[in-house]
Amino acid sequence: MTKQLTRLFTVLGAASLLMSACASQKGSTAVTAGGMRKAATGKWTLNSVNYEGLPSTAKISTVFSNIPPDCLQGSSWVLPSNSNGSFTINSSAAGCTTGTQDIVWSTINQNGVIMLQFKEMMSGVKAKNILDGYRVELAQADQASMVWRAPVTYEGKTAYVVYSFSRQ
Repeated sequence: MTKQLTRLFTVLGAASLLMSACASQKGSTAVTAGGMRKAATGKWTLNSVNYEGLPSTAKISTVFSNIPPDCLQGSSWVLPSNSNGSFTINSSAAGCTTGTQDIVWSTINQNGVIMLQFKEMMSGVKAKNILDGYRVELAQADQASMVWRAPVTYEGKTAYVVYSFSRQ
C-alpha cells in the first residue's frame, strides 16, 4: 500500500508540475504579430510625428507616398480586422492635399520585431499585384494608444520617424 501511495503522489506531483508549466505558458507576455494586430485593429488619430536619432536641424521632407510629415498630423487611420483599411489626411496646411487613401494592412514578425505593413490600394488593382508598400515597427498598441517607428538612414546611421496615435 505504501508503494502505491508513493506512486500516486509521484504521479500527482508530476501532473501538478505539468499543469503549472502550462499555466505559466498561457499567461506569458510574449508579443506576437497576431496579438499586436488585434491591439492595432480599430480607428486611430495620428497625433504627432517626431524623430529619434536625428539632430533638431534635420528634416524628413516626405514619408508614405511623398506626404510631408506635418500633413499627416491629425490624419485618421482605419485598421479593420478584415485588412481593408484607409487613412484620411485632414490638414489644410500649405503643401497638404486632403483626401482618403485605401490600404490593405497586416502585421508580421520580422526577426523578433513586430512590423505593421501596408500597401496603398489603387482602383481596380488587387493587393497581390501591388509590389510597393511600407513597413514600420509596431512598437506599442493598446486600448488607448499606438506607436510606429520607421527606420531612416541619416549620415550613415539609423534614426527613426516616430508616429504616435490615439484611439478614436
